[in-house]
Amino acid sequence: MLTSEQVKKWALDSGADIVGIASMDRFAELPVQYNPQSIFPEAKSMVVMGFRIFRGLFRGVKEGTFFTGLNLMGYAGTKWVFQPIALWKFVREMESAGAECIPIPDNFPWSNIDSANGDEMGQGFIDVNANSYGQTNGNWSRPVAPGKAAPDVFFQLRLAAYCAGLGEVGYSGMFLTPEFGPRQMFAAVITDAELEPDPLFAGEICDKCMACVKECPGRAISERETVKVRIAGQELEWAKLDFAKCSVAYHGGGEDSQNPFLVTEQDKEGFNRQPYSKSKGYKLGPILWSGRSLDGMRGCQMACMVHLEETGRIRNSYLTPFTMESDADSAKA
Repeated sequence: MLTSEQVKKWALDSGADIVGIASMDRFAELPVQYNPQSIFPEAKSMVVMGFRIFRGLFRGVKEGTFFTGLNLMGYAGTKWVFQPIALWKFVREMESAGAECIPIPDNFPWSNIDSANGDEMGQGFIDVNANSYGQTNGNWSRPVAPGKAAPDVFFQLRLAAYCAGLGEVGYSGMFLTPEFGPRQMFAAVITDAELEPDPLFAGEICDKCMACVKECPGRAISERETVKVRIAGQELEWAKLDFAKCSVAYHGGGEDSQNPFLVTEQDKEGFNRQPYSKSKGYKLGPILWSGRSLDGMRGCQMACMVHLEETGRIRNSYLTPFTMESDADSAKA
């Protein structure tokens, strides 16, 4: 019989940095279109695996001199390469032990989300189906039977991480763990193995310092308005997010953008279109793919990381301090 301890060891051995387990009943309050139970109704458990984003990848973005690392070794490399490899290794062990599994990395490129309210979905929604958002009038796909979700289901991995006891949703809407703060991405495995779930996180990481609000280049995070979601019998609350502003700033536009690839007026027009779609970009090649690391994580990730490290609210520590100011400019002062 599989135990939670054995399953967690397999997850860590496969490449995860952190792992937690949720029972599927914790998702019961979510709508069917955003509920992982819609994918595998017989499932008993979800294993949630967290993969750290290396802190050093933010250095070149802060200095404005090296953007490709955060995308290729951070976001794209994690969701499209490392997570699938780790999931293959992990699920192979699970299925060899007789547990049916559905591995789900952090990419939902064909999800039925076109009729969703982006402002209420938060940061977990920004990079989903970017090329078709707002273009299909809610007719991306249809349910195969009454009461069923339409393909493909989208569920927020930050809520999965919460249900697995890995941390909390911060004020910005970013998920925070006691190990890395906002600096990780998640993948999930839905399984029919009945495993002992982890308790919900009972600590407090976010102190509502509002650094995320102050540093957001798109001014997309509300200082006063919030969104509430019920899950696992709890009510979660985070800042209301202006999706149109956030999706643009995330890819390099926004009112306070520091994107060095904004060279021509045509560039400014392309990077600031709303809602953002990669197919409308003017800078192609490597810049098209490095867009997500150009500027938009300064408010909801980099500023949060700096604050949590400075106040000692997370466990992962480093030899060299990290500030929001350029190291080169600080040395001149």
